[in-house]
Amino acid sequence: MLNLLEVFTTVAVGLMVGVEFSVAFVMNPIFKALPEESRVLGRAHGGRMLGAVMPVWYIGSLVLGVVWAVAGRHHQGTGLVVAAAALLIVSVVMSLLLLVPINNRSKTWTGENRPEDWEEQGDRWDRYHYVRVAVLIGAFTLLVAALA
Repeated sequence: MLNLLEVFTTVAVGLMVGVEFSVAFVMNPIFKALPEESRVLGRAHGGRMLGAVMPVWYIGSLVLGVVWAVAGRHHQGTGLVVAAAALLIVSVVMSLLLLVPINNRSKTWTGENRPEDWEEQGDRWDRYHYVRVAVLIGAFTLLVAALA
């Protein structure tokens, strides 16, 4: 049963890393190449869609990591899992304090109601997101190493 938990947790976190990596390095560059109104609408729609899914994914991944650490506490690699869970906590805290407030504002924007500093807010979100992606990659790497 522990092996199933290990694999499921690693796959869940790995898929989350893939989605967030894609947002940072695929979707956002596509949005930045669009005309201004389309860019606002694309980011707003992405914020609504991913804003509904990602909280469950982040918290679920964290819970899985903690359960793995507790269930496997007498197994080799537990320290790596604990470190990965700590990084997942960092990613959740970063999200709540830095990214979600910007996302909550931007997901309601249209071409007509966006604030003057909408691009600066989007760029700030992007910078925070790059750091969060690095944190998630670290967590995923630690989970993979714990499997060995």
